[in-house]
Amino acid sequence: MSSVASPTWVSAILRWPLLWHAARMALVSAYILGGSAKLLDFAGAVAEQEHFGLHPGWLWAAAAIAIELGGSLLVVVNRFVWLGAGGLGILTFVAMLAANAFWTMGGHERFMATNAFFEHLGLIAGLVVASIASDGAPFRPKPAARTQAT
Repeated sequence: MSSVASPTWVSAILRWPLLWHAARMALVSAYILGGSAKLLDFAGAVAEQEHFGLHPGWLWAAAAIAIELGGSLLVVVNRFVWLGAGGLGILTFVAMLAANAFWTMGGHERFMATNAFFEHLGLIAGLVVASIASDGAPFRPKPAARTQAT
């Protein structure tokens, strides 16, 4: 499988020094907002966790705040991105199962939950890509091994 190189102007944009920083910030912006909101309204955060069946709510709320803010910080400062993005990805996966269980719903509610589920799945993939990029070694699938006829 081969890939086609980007046009020169696209490559130039992708090499802009601030683009990598802005992209990391945008990737975790919802987590920064969510963690901050939970921190400022801890009782509301506890109620939210319990609404989705996560008990004890205070423990889940505290964990969500720590992961959302701590994981985001690691991604933004480009240090231990695998840890920050991994924590955010696991948190997102748990939230997907708790809040977007579309397979238990019907009608319009199912439609909305299905969209939200797969949007969150895409976000997890973005966190994986950020971890790969931060690792410094671009992902290159190994070509299939060739066998020689004897």
